[in-house]
Amino acid sequence: MRIGQLAQLVGVETQTIRFYEQQGLLPPPDRQVNGYRVYTEKHGEGLAFIRRCRILGLSLAEIHELQSYEDDPHQPCTAVNALLDDHISHVRSQITALQALEKQLVSLRASCNDDREVEACGVLAGISEGNMHQQ
Repeated sequence: MRIGQLAQLVGVETQTIRFYEQQGLLPPPDRQVNGYRVYTEKHGEGLAFIRRCRILGLSLAEIHELQSYEDDPHQPCTAVNALLDDHISHVRSQITALQALEKQLVSLRASCNDDREVEACGVLAGISEGNMHQQ
């Protein structure tokens, strides 16, 4: 199949496929005599795997590492579990940071009611003066 067909099948843009090829996450396709790329079902499976990993928030490096584990399927999954544990820790840190950001935004929002004019806006004043609580 051609790149457009693969893109439609998996639900990504053709540029995304080319990018993953450049990053070494997808093997390069064979080419026809006319230069067109020819993708196989295996490319579709690999692309779907990458998409699912990206939905989980895994980085390209983490995806590459997971793919390397798939190349040696008889090893214990200790390394895979360690990778996921690290990712879970990172996600938890992001959640904590987002909760702190939410508190800042709620505090800023509380500094202004809707009856003020923009020149007296407590939100804009708080941002301009740096009167935001740092967590």
